[in-house]
Amino acid sequence: MHRIAELARQTIEEYVRTGKTIPPPADLSPEMAARAGVFVCLKKQGDLRGCIGTFEPCAATIAGEVIRNALAAATQDPRFEAVQEDELTEIEYSVDVLSPPEKITDIKDLDPKKFGIIVVQGKRRGLLLPDLEGVDTVVEQLRITKMKAGIWTDENLEIFRFTVTRYR
Repeated sequence: MHRIAELARQTIEEYVRTGKTIPPPADLSPEMAARAGVFVCLKKQGDLRGCIGTFEPCAATIAGEVIRNALAAATQDPRFEAVQEDELTEIEYSVDVLSPPEKITDIKDLDPKKFGIIVVQGKRRGLLLPDLEGVDTVVEQLRITKMKAGIWTDENLEIFRFTVTRYR
């Protein structure tokens, strides 16, 4: 397991077992010391068990962002109950570190396997990570992302793309 994904695992296991939040490691590698948006996704037996993230950094480092979002994925994803101790051995961890978003003007510049997208319409925003099972076309990627944001028209729609570095 990569060190970044291991940090997510350690964070969740410590919190679920003791209620305590671990501090970021003292010896941060350059990739963990940088700042970026981060998504932490949990799967149990191949099914989504929690996924929370930020597309703009909120913490001082990627390590801090991983800790923050790992706790949220395990305890605050509104689609799921909080992770319980008896589940810890079954959870698989995935951490996506996002590149800065870039605005696009033509959907031909999208590829759901390579790019995640952010859609914005007024105050509504939605994000979908790249390379997700069952999302094979740009049309499907846009439909899902707009639905997540509660956007029902293309009027004044802004689209941003980003890449991720995925750690497992």
